[in-house]
Amino acid sequence: MAFRKSTLIFLVMLALCGVCFGAVYRVGDSNGWTSRGLVDYNEWASTKDFHVNDTLIFAYNNQFHNVMQVTTQDFESCNPNSPVAVYTSGSDTITLDRPGNFYFLCGAPGHCQAGQRVEIMATLPTPDDSFASPSPIPYGFSPSASPTEAISASSALSSGSALHFLKLGLGVTMFVLSTLLGLVF
Repeated sequence: MAFRKSTLIFLVMLALCGVCFGAVYRVGDSNGWTSRGLVDYNEWASTKDFHVNDTLIFAYNNQFHNVMQVTTQDFESCNPNSPVAVYTSGSDTITLDRPGNFYFLCGAPGHCQAGQRVEIMATLPTPDDSFASPSPIPYGFSPSASPTEAISASSALSSGSALHFLKLGLGVTMFVLSTLLGLVF
């Protein structure tokens, strides 16, 4: 009886894992959100698979930049006059809360025209996403990181700025927790 209960709890928790947690992307990777022409933001976005509940981090100097979420028309014309939302902290965290296109630009004069804008298309996650596509590499990691880089990258992860929940690891954790819960109840 306890085994059936824990198995049911595990399956429900595992099903929720793919819906609850998403990947974290730093827009522009190490260059951040800038108008210096260092990043083609739409090219950057085209190399990613964004899903509902993924998080975007816009890192920038808030004395010179901001982040404005805008409509399709305002994005295409670089019009910052009627934004959907405005972010000005210099380290803005935005969760993609629905499927569809999201449009962001910098509202400082001339910055959008200089390329400081990005279109993000978020899709619903599928069960295969956690296994079929590679996980995004958090800021600070490189595929051939030295031990020193790995240590500094792991400390960056613990700070929460580049946190990424791996669904498989979370699934195993949920299984252990549900088994323990099943034994207790």
